[in-house]
Order: sequence, then structure tokens, then C-alpha cells
Amino acid sequence: MSDAASDENLLAAYAAGDARAFAELYERHERPVYRYFLRQGAAASQADDLLQETWLAVVRNAANFEPRAKFTTWLYTIARHKMVDFWRGRDDTLSLDEAANDPDGDAPLEIDAGDALRPDVQAMSRAQARAFVDAVEQLPPAQREAFLLQAEGGLSLEEIAAVTNAGHETVKSRLRYAMAKLRSAMEAWQ
Repeated sequence: MSDAASDENLLAAYAAGDARAFAELYERHERPVYRYFLRQGAAASQADDLLQETWLAVVRNAANFEPRAKFTTWLYTIARHKMVDFWRGRDDTLSLDEAANDPDGDAPLEIDAGDALRPDVQAMSRAQARAFVDAVEQLPPAQREAFLLQAEGGLSLEEIAAVTNAGHETVKSRLRYAMAKLRSAMEAWQ
């Protein structure tokens, strides 16, 4: 498949029997969905399991997908359902400690390549990343979910509303409050 193929076309090609189309879809979305699970509170091994369950659901339901919404909206709806099922099965408090050590996560601080090797810069970057993950962890669950669906999944307000079954204005408010809390938490790093 070409780089220009849409997710929806790739899923349709996979449903018609093209395994390479599935591989391309998986390659595009595997890491963001995995990070979504990590940052929603799953440990790395649990995120792996949730990721596998999500993609198995994609495989099982590929032939039934109707492109009324974007593929990513459908994918994150499945992922969210898997996460909700996971939460329902747990009694204890969830932590995002694993996410701070995610080597493939996007660093919130951009550093010149020349400075990246300096130990003080590396320590500062790790501390800032940890502070950001802590700030995300402290968000109320609905705000954290909306933020992660936008930041990790790249979903629009309308798509987040569809995934979470919340109104457009509700999602907008959740994102606004989440961003204000994150900005406030990160003021010390400015």
C-alpha cells in the first residue's frame, strides 16, 4: 500500500484480504494506542495485553467497519472500551509510573542535538518529562481521557465526543480545564 492510503482504505483492503494493509495500519497506530493505555494507568505488561485485545477486535470487526467516522475514532472507541473493562476489573489506584520511562514516548522538551548528550540537560529533560506525566496523572479521569485522546490519538473534539459519548461542549470544557491545569503544573519549567 502507498503512504498516501487512508486508514479507512487500508482497513477496507485488509478486510478484502490484504495482510500488508493491516501491517501498515498497525505500524501507524500501534505506538500511540500503546501510550494511550500507559497514560491511562495501565502498567507496561497490561498495556501490551490491552493493545493486543484492541487489535484483535480490529481484526474481528474489520469486515463490519463502515466509514461513517474516521478509522482513528473507531480504533480509539475500541481502545477506550478495553480500558474501561480493565478499570472495572481493578480495585486499586492506577499509576502512570511506567509512562515516564517510556523510551518511545514523545519528549515534551526539544533539545539541540549538541546539548542532548550533556548529563545536566538529560537530567533536566527527564525531570521535566516526569513532572509532565505526574501532571497528566493528577488530572481528573474525564479530563485526562480527553487530553490523551487528543494528544496521543490525534482526535478532534467531535471525534472525542463520539468516542466518549459526551457532548461537544463538554469535551471542549474538559480539554480547556486539562490544558489550564497542565500549564499551571508546568509553569516552574518555563
